[in-house]
Amino acid sequence: MQLTQFTDLGLRVVMRLAAGSPAAPSTRALADQLQVSYSHTAKVVSRLAELGAVVTRRGRGGGLALTELGRRAPVGWLVRKLEGEEEVVRCEEPVPCPLRAACGLRGALRRAQEAFYTSLDTVTVEQLAA
Repeated sequence: MQLTQFTDLGLRVVMRLAAGSPAAPSTRALADQLQVSYSHTAKVVSRLAELGAVVTRRGRGGGLALTELGRRAPVGWLVRKLEGEEEVVRCEEPVPCPLRAACGLRGALRRAQEAFYTSLDTVTVEQLAA
């Protein structure tokens, strides 16, 4: 299973914030530090703020900070929220697979995906940055 670039960047952002520094970095400074595009970082930060994992403050003295939820969140929960609930394979689209009625692959992949998330649930963002 491969994570999307969005999720990968989301994990990098929370790990960087968990590692801490005296000043809260701006989204632009974070993008520069991680060597990724500002617009992509801004989208990720926006989603992390929607989830309650980070808080953003505008203006002078503003920046990004990890919330208590973001610090203590299981990595599996965060990855689920950033990746979405998509199936590993799409048996119904764009054209339904003719093997889907008797196929065990979809279920096996779903169980493997859940095992992947469950293993990530044993680690928190705070532990990643320690």
